[in-house]
Amino acid sequence: MTRIAILSAGSWGTSMGAVLADAGNRVTLHARRPDLAAAINTRHENPHYLPGITLPDTMTATTDAAEATDSTEFVVVSIPAQTLRENLTRWAPLIPRDAVIVSLMKGIETGTGLRMSEVITEVTGVPSSRVAVLSGPNLAREIAERQPAASTIACTDEAVAARLQTAAQTPYFRPYTTTDVVGCELGGAVKNVIALAVGLAAGMQLGDNSRAVLVTRGLAETARLGLALGANPLTFSGLAGVGDLMATCTSPLSRNRTLGEHLGRGLTLAQATAATSQTAEGVKSAESVLQLARDHGVEMPITEVVVSVLHGQITTSQAATQLMERAPKTEHYTA
Repeated sequence: MTRIAILSAGSWGTSMGAVLADAGNRVTLHARRPDLAAAINTRHENPHYLPGITLPDTMTATTDAAEATDSTEFVVVSIPAQTLRENLTRWAPLIPRDAVIVSLMKGIETGTGLRMSEVITEVTGVPSSRVAVLSGPNLAREIAERQPAASTIACTDEAVAARLQTAAQTPYFRPYTTTDVVGCELGGAVKNVIALAVGLAAGMQLGDNSRAVLVTRGLAETARLGLALGANPLTFSGLAGVGDLMATCTSPLSRNRTLGEHLGRGLTLAQATAATSQTAEGVKSAESVLQLARDHGVEMPITEVVVSVLHGQITTSQAATQLMERAPKTEHYTA
């Protein structure tokens, strides 16, 4: 039985842990809170993040990161993107020498513009061939409820991706593989920003046409940035691209869309963040995505407007006007 550590007892880390346990692995969650670890171990439930969901018996929890990672083949990391560097600096000495590190995070690091896999390799010294990324339409509660779902596993080493694919395959969860780590991570990071824009439109009571425009042109923005950074354009038509984008932009379970809706109804960013309660990665990643785009000469007007709204530089009404008054272009332009 493969031993797997999940460094997080949040909703997504717990849900993915349940998938891996259902696939026949021995899974240990690292939880910061003793009461949460106790609930998982005794009641087989994560009452704070996934109330009412029964977790597999083969998934346990501990507050000791060393205990969680001991003799593990895969170390899965699922924490807010902007906290990765600090936490991973503490955890790095505990990770077994030959373990594969798996990122479930969807963000771009503020200040450095690094993708999560790049932060992992920089902090741990682990080669990119031992870092995998899992991304796709992954609404945590639906997966925890064992509803049918699929994801993309990306790694520069095809054999490593295939090993993780086997470890994560269940009757309700179907993983696919790719070597396009760049495209997989950009799809996951930028879709959060676009979901904020779609939420803004929903909060302003704009209709389906407006939201469809944001989703479609948001995908175009993502693909342009991906091409500039060397991604495979086909990735953006797959699970880690349009699949993830659709789920995040349309579901009431989406944190980023929900926060955007609060902003669209007139709440301040602080109020919207408090009302959303869990981390909406797009808020912190939006500026980093925009800086990446500027550094590579890529135009991302939706992202730019979202950043301006988040910084209070323009109102939500001005955001819609700014997008609609842009100079006419052909649909498939590259800049």
